Amino acid sequence: MVGRNSNNSAVVEAESLSKSYNGKKVLENISFKVTKGETFVIIGPSGVGKTTLLRLIDLLDYPSSGNILFKGINTASLSGKDRLSFRRRIGMVFQSTVLFDTTVYSNVSYGLRIRGIPREQEKKKVSKALRTVGLDSFQQRYAKTLSGGEAQRVAIARILSYEPELMLLDEPTANLDPANTSAVEKAIQKAKQNYGATIVVATHNMFQARRLGERIALLLDGRFVEVSDPETMFTNPREPLTKAFIKGELIY
Repeated sequence: MVGRNSNNSAVVEAESLSKSYNGKKVLENISFKVTKGETFVIIGPSGVGKTTLLRLIDLLDYPSSGNILFKGINTASLSGKDRLSFRRRIGMVFQSTVLFDTTVYSNVSYGLRIRGIPREQEKKKVSKALRTVGLDSFQQRYAKTLSGGEAQRVAIARILSYEPELMLLDEPTANLDPANTSAVEKAIQKAKQNYGATIVVATHNMFQARRLGERIALLLDGRFVEVSDPETMFTNPREPLTKAFIKGELIY
């Protein structure tokens, strides 16, 4: 038995999640659900724990307390082998893109090959993923020749190719110019359109959060201050801290 089944429609769920490092609390008592096909955006200044939260969801790290449930299964009791099996159902794109020094095709097909996908299926899946991010003609280009925005789109295509049940994007456009930011955001939107992807994005860019998110959570001081739809978050927030953050009155 790999854990408790909570019988809900959430793809991922956090229950009273907390994380500390060397006695310093980074996340405190966070609870939320992300349902199938939803784009859930976590906003907040740099250093407030957004990446830590994504790493916990991706099962790269363990919470100090609380639980992460994936498709109703409590991951706390998963063995190493089961944990790896669950991680293969999740795709994460990090802020700093890391690609192999080979072709775009080889980079995107990597996840399929380790999963033993037949060659003909592999070709179709790679083509669809690259077409989704607007780079179908780049299959034989080498990764080292790509711009930062192109490399980030290849990283998105790499996880799309194996059709994960959950996509995690950590500051996906933090180091990009406006044109490349727009291209990456379009790729994220296309991923939702073409794959019905369930997506969690962490960003400090409030404009990006408003463009991409169906629900937005503000993370400050290790906790969710407010979770709401974009219209409420940016035009009529419920919490004074949210209002101060939106107006740029908080200094971190």
